[in-house]
Order: sequence, then structure tokens, then C-alpha cells
Amino acid sequence: MFDRLFYREKGLFLQSFHPATVLVYLLVLLILSLIYDHPLYLLALFLLLALLIREVDGLDAWEGFLKAGVFLMLVVMMVNPLVIRAGKTIIWHGPAVPFLGKLDISMEAVYFGAASSLRLLVIISIFCLYNLMINPDRVLNLFSGVAGKSVLVITLATRLFPTMVRDLQRIREVQQLRGVDFDTGSLWQRAKKYSGLYNVLLLSSLEGAMEIAESMQARAFGSGKRSVYSRNMIRPRDLFCLGGSLLALLAAVWGLRYGYGRYTFYPEADFLIKDGATLVVLFIVLFYLSVPLLLSEGWKHCRFLKSKI
Repeated sequence: MFDRLFYREKGLFLQSFHPATVLVYLLVLLILSLIYDHPLYLLALFLLLALLIREVDGLDAWEGFLKAGVFLMLVVMMVNPLVIRAGKTIIWHGPAVPFLGKLDISMEAVYFGAASSLRLLVIISIFCLYNLMINPDRVLNLFSGVAGKSVLVITLATRLFPTMVRDLQRIREVQQLRGVDFDTGSLWQRAKKYSGLYNVLLLSSLEGAMEIAESMQARAFGSGKRSVYSRNMIRPRDLFCLGGSLLALLAAVWGLRYGYGRYTFYPEADFLIKDGATLVVLFIVLFYLSVPLLLSEGWKHCRFLKSKI
């Protein structure tokens, strides 16, 4: 179950980008999710992320992220109307509550809570896409030349949990082959079975730590300035994606300057679509952000494009 939340190499096109390209692309998505207030723009980003996650074969992992996101979404939608009283359109007059006053719920407060919850889902989906699209070791390798020791500590820390999950699953399977049934018996009996499981996991982790230390010593770690070798190359696909990301950011900033992407919730909710320019700016931003999707489809169906990117 936990393995779905971590990066797995699947040989997909979206996993073949340079790590710097992916970081820039996801950073642009994150910036847009934070600066956009318009519900239509946030919904478009959410749908784009859904297509990207589907393209990277991560819908199962995304489901786990969405479960936590929907719970937080419901909390925000329930708490926000009770706290904010700035809306003019009252849909429910509640009783007076100590320290909170009269609980009048406005349509604008509900609307703002829904938009904020949608923004939260977009941000969660961005981090889910990061886990599925890029190998964390390749990201840390970008900074290994300037901060080698810090990168090593971060690498060991980030791989600790997924490694322990895999070891725990392997140890459990071995114990089951030996006849141990973890689902039967009383609570105390099952606790004893799991305690033996965790004892083996602890010993395995200590042995792994010793092997890492011996490997570092054999490679003369800390004896002098380290060398850096990287196989990551900038290819045409990276240039296209970087260009699309920067153009999308420029188009979004230009649109925000003229009010496209902004939305007024209080004291009265604005129109969802003021004019055609609202949709035109949204289409331009989405087009540039869809460059990785377009390249992925071309890579799968066009041999000429596949040979060029």
C-alpha cells in the first residue's frame, strides 16, 4: 500500500525529463495555485494535474492523497462559514454563541471555503505528481556538487521510511511462510507476533547502517574533495517544457495585472466569467502548461517526434 506513494521507475515519458525541468514546471504550477483566486482557474489546474497524474500512471497513489485532501477540504468548508461573517448574502441565521456571536452563514463564506479547499487539493496534487514524476535521488544529485555532505544526510533521511516499509513487508512475508499468522489470536498474541516482527526490522536496520558505513569508508568518504558525475542531460523535450513553463508564468502574471485570475468573494461574490478574455487567458496558460502532455502523446504516436525529442 505504501509503495504506491513513492517514486517507481516505469519507463514513462514524463519520468524522462531532466530533474531541473521537472522542478521548474512544478514550481510554476505551485506559484499559479497560490496566486490564483478565481475558482475556474483553480479547477482548470486541478483537471490538468489529473491528466498529468493519469499520464504518469499514478491514479492509485493520487487516490490516497485525495482521501486526506477531501477530509481537510470538508474541515475548511465547515469552519470557514462559522468564522468569517463578511458576506452579504445570508443563507442561514443561526443562534448566538459565546465568543463567536451570532452564527450567520453567508453564501460568500461558503463559496470562499470551497475555493480555498479546491486550492488545497491542487497543492496536494502537485506534491503527488512530484512523488510520481521524478526520482528524489536525481533531484538531490543536482546539489551534490556544492553541498555533498548535506545532500548525503538528506538522501539517507528520505530513503529511510520507504526502505523500512519494504523491509517490513519482506520480513512479514518470510514470517508468514514459516507459519506465523498475524491476523489470528487474541490482542496480546498478535502484539507478541508483531513485536518479533519489529525486532527483526530493528536488527535489519542496524545491519543496513553498518553496510552503508563500510561502503562510505571503502569509497574514502570525507578524505578530500569529492568528484561528481551525472548522467542527466538537457534534451529538446526539456527545452520545450521549460519554455512552456516560463511562458505560462508570464501569461499568468500579465493576466493578473489586468484582473484575469483574480476573484472577489466579499462582500458580494463576483461573476464567474466576466467576459471572453477570462477564458482566453485561461486557455493560453493551460496550453503552455500542457506542453509535457502534448509531447507525451507525440512521443507515443509519432515516430518522427520521438526521434527528435
